[in-house]
Amino acid sequence: MKPWTWWCLLGVAVVSSLAVVGVPVLVIQPFRSQSEADLALGYGLRQAAPMVTLGTLVMAALASWQLARVSRGWRRGLPLLGLGLTAGAGWFARQNHFEWMFAPLPDASYVRAAEAGFVGSDDMVLGVVINDDAVAYPVNQLAYHHVINDEVGGVPIIATY
Repeated sequence: MKPWTWWCLLGVAVVSSLAVVGVPVLVIQPFRSQSEADLALGYGLRQAAPMVTLGTLVMAALASWQLARVSRGWRRGLPLLGLGLTAGAGWFARQNHFEWMFAPLPDASYVRAAEAGFVGSDDMVLGVVINDDAVAYPVNQLAYHHVINDEVGGVPIIATY
């Protein structure tokens, strides 16, 4: 095959691998309106990404090997750049970046309502009352951490938003 064919194959591998991991990152975002079709696309690509990136990595490795043999000078490094991008996308496809965005609170602490200066008067809270024990979880904090294991009124609960 001619070198331009290998360049095209490498380009398809790089673009495909970056798209299959990049589109879900752009589509599935907190605090943004998302349609059912967008979410179906995002989650479908996330599910397919490990296998797709494995295939694109094989394509990129083959194309890079062929191009490295015929390229001269600085152009010899370009196939390796494409291979690196494809390998990086393959690694990312096997990560759960949502855990990076929604890290659990390492040291959750509680304060009385009068001492909660970080909660504004217009802020929404998720309130729970059990056996005359009342707690409130600020929604803006729950939005980033999603789950709180707690005990209210002697009853274990999981509060989520």
